[in-house]
This record gives sequence, structure tokens and C-alpha cells, in this order.
Amino acid sequence: MAQSLLEKAYDPEAFRQLGKGLIDTLANHLQSVQQGRGNVLDYREPADELTFWTNFPDTADFGAWTTAVLRHTTHVHHPRCMGHQVAPPLPLASLAALLGELLNNGMAIYEMGMAPTAMERQLTDWLCRRAGFGAEARGFLTSGGTLANLTALLAARRARGRTDVWNEGYSGKQAILVGEAAHYCVDRAARIMGLGDAGVLKVPVGPDNSMLAGELPRIYEKALADGLEPIALVGSAPSTATGSYDPLDELADFCEPLNLWLHVDGAHGGPAILSDKYGGLMRGIHRADSLVIDGHKMMGLPVLTTALLFRDGGVSYTTFSQQADYLLTESREEDWYNLAKRTFECTKLTSVFCWHAVINQYGESIFPAYLDRQYDLAREFAGMLRERPGWELALTPQSNIVCFRRTPTGAEREACNALNERIRRRLLEDGKFYIVQTRLDGLTYLRTSLMNPFTTRAHLSELLELLESYGAG
Repeated sequence: MAQSLLEKAYDPEAFRQLGKGLIDTLANHLQSVQQGRGNVLDYREPADELTFWTNFPDTADFGAWTTAVLRHTTHVHHPRCMGHQVAPPLPLASLAALLGELLNNGMAIYEMGMAPTAMERQLTDWLCRRAGFGAEARGFLTSGGTLANLTALLAARRARGRTDVWNEGYSGKQAILVGEAAHYCVDRAARIMGLGDAGVLKVPVGPDNSMLAGELPRIYEKALADGLEPIALVGSAPSTATGSYDPLDELADFCEPLNLWLHVDGAHGGPAILSDKYGGLMRGIHRADSLVIDGHKMMGLPVLTTALLFRDGGVSYTTFSQQADYLLTESREEDWYNLAKRTFECTKLTSVFCWHAVINQYGESIFPAYLDRQYDLAREFAGMLRERPGWELALTPQSNIVCFRRTPTGAEREACNALNERIRRRLLEDGKFYIVQTRLDGLTYLRTSLMNPFTTRAHLSELLELLESYGAG
């Protein structure tokens, strides 16, 4: 008897064959790109890319579809990929993600995620210990740093605000303090919370692009004089544009006597808590009230998976108080295993499989080994730029992010900006390397995030030679 369409779609043997073909294709892809073959990307304008996929044949088999996807995406495993803060995921971690997506256990309640719920408790307890938090600390995983930062600020408002906004509605003039160089998602979270433009108090940064803690008393007192109620201070570990860490110990010194919530956005560089070499960048983190760490940045995991950690774990249970009696029951003991009580998500991904599989296979040391190598490489690249005529560093890198610019002798400010923008555009269209650009104090800088463990000094020399040739053309 012929199979129905649904029977074909769910056929285990068909899955086996498709899966074998896909793994072979991806393994060949990794072998090629990790050796630096071909371009990082073949750039197309948005309209052209839309046309391609609009006209893609419905009759193409899965193999042809996979090949097209590979040809039209950016290859983060390529050693000349140096653009955004996204890790080339460990292949094992991606296999663990496939397992989670096939099982499809949305783990908001325990019965639908028994193994991942217990794994998540184990994982976040470990991260809390490495951050220096006590036994009362708790955490959970969520879908990205943007959602984690929003959740942390909601927890801060519930814990430190004078009114119960969650149940009674927002009627006051609350505010948060945040460095000028912080990721834009913090500003966005504050506006989602209804704080508005006046409720986001920007703290100046110094020459190294880290927050000037000495400015905090002045800004705080002005906020009080303006009738605002500051509820939290957000530190960056590090900032996105330059990779600069805020002085967390100094931020904690300011917050503690004022009972002000200290939240640290360590989405990118928070894993430095695991490093003996670079752990000093996170000095004072044990005094923070909450901390965000992205697994898909400096821990080599696929997107999206983020840990949100609370020094006082009890706070994570009071952030949301929505009733859903058919799902959740009240308990006198700690109800850590029903995660819908603590997360914004009502259907929760089993992203912990990625973390757990990697630790189980390679041990915890895989994470600092990755971070240390990439941070070391950024310092080496900075040294290369200092020795090479016609290049200028924005600042000495603290992480794996390097901002630099071409500065021909005698060139005017705007001419330099235009030159660097033109160089970056040519590099994008060429596709051999992938880097991005940023603006600092009105100046255009080229920016690399050295995420790839196969990137070497030779690749960086090749990049500079190519950029110089563009600038001369």
C-alpha cells in the first residue's frame, strides 16, 4: 500500500537517508572552510537574494536545497570570517541541538522536559559558582541576551522598585543607569518597560570606552532631583563596539549603599569567569545581582542560548506572577523544575543539550581554552597594527574585538571616514574576508571580532595587505 504524504514525511528510514546525506555534506563543508578554501561569503544585494529564493524550484530535492543554502550564507567556520560576535559552533554542540529539535520537548513545565530541566539546573548552578555567587544563587537558560537583559531588568524593578508594576501597572518615573557604550538592547528593554527616554540615564565612558564610575554620583543625584526613581545600574562585560569591560568592582561599590540593583550584561565576555588568564576582567562580578552569559558567543555553541544568573535565586521566582493553574501548582518547596514560573517564554527550548554535551565530551576546560586563544589573538593583532605604518587603533583591546582604521598621511577626518567605509564595502563585495565597521566619536573604524579558532597571524597579515590594496586603489 502506498504511503500517504504524512507517512512519507515521518518515515524513519527516509530520515536516516536524508540525515546521512546532510551530515556528509556538512562535514565536507567544514573540512573545506576550516582550511580556508573559497570565500567567506558571496554577497548579493537584498533584492537579488529575494529573487533567487522566490524563483528557487519547488522540485529541488533536499540535497540541492542544502547546497543552495550553503552557497548563499556566511561561513562562520571560515578562518577569514571576522565580522560579528557569533561563534563557529562546535560540531558536537550542533548535533546536540539537532537532538533537542527532534525531541521537541518545550520545557516550560517539568513533564515536558525532565532531562533538560535537571541538566539546566546543574549547568546554571555551576555557572553561579564560577561567578562567585553563593549557594542561594539560581539561574536558567533563555533565548538570547536581549530577552535575558529584559528579564533581569524586570526582576530588578520587582525587587527594588517602590511599587508592584507587574500587578498594579506603571505610574511612576523609574530609571536605569547604563554606560553610553552598552548594547542597544538595554535601552530597548528600558523602553519596553515604559521608562521612556528620560528613564535611560547614560553614563559617560572614558578613553578605553569603559564606564566612568566617578560620574555615577552626579547622575544619580540629578535623577533624584528630577523626580526619578533609579532602580538599577547596568554594567557591560564587555561593550559591543569595542569589547571594553566596565569596572565592576567600582560599580558594586556605588550600588551597595544605595540598594541599587547591579546587572551585568556579560553576553559576550562573561565566560571570562572561567578563565585563569582573563578572569580579572570580571573582578567584582560576585557582587552583582544578576549576570547574562551567551553560550553562542565565547563558548562555541549554536544560536540562541543564554544563561541568566541571579545572586539571590529567590528573586527569579517573583519576577512573573501570572496564574496558569492548569500548568503550574503552588509548592512549599523550591519549585525550580517548573521553569515557566521564572522565564518570559511559555514554550522553552532545550538549548541546554548543547552545553551539557560539550562539557560531557570535552570537559569544562574547552571554554577557557577557546576564550583565551581568541583574546590572545586580538592582542597579537593590535601589536601588528601598531608596527604597520598608516594604521591606527581605537584603543588597546581587552577582549577579542579590535577596532582600527586606515589613516593615510595628511588625510582629513571626513576623507579618512570615507576611505574606511569604502574599504569595508569593497571587502564585503569581494567576499574573501568578512569584517564590519563601527563609529566612535564620529570616526569610522573597521572592526574585527576574532571568533574563529582557526584564524592565525597569517590570516590577519593577509587581511591588512588586502585592505591596504583597496585603500591605494
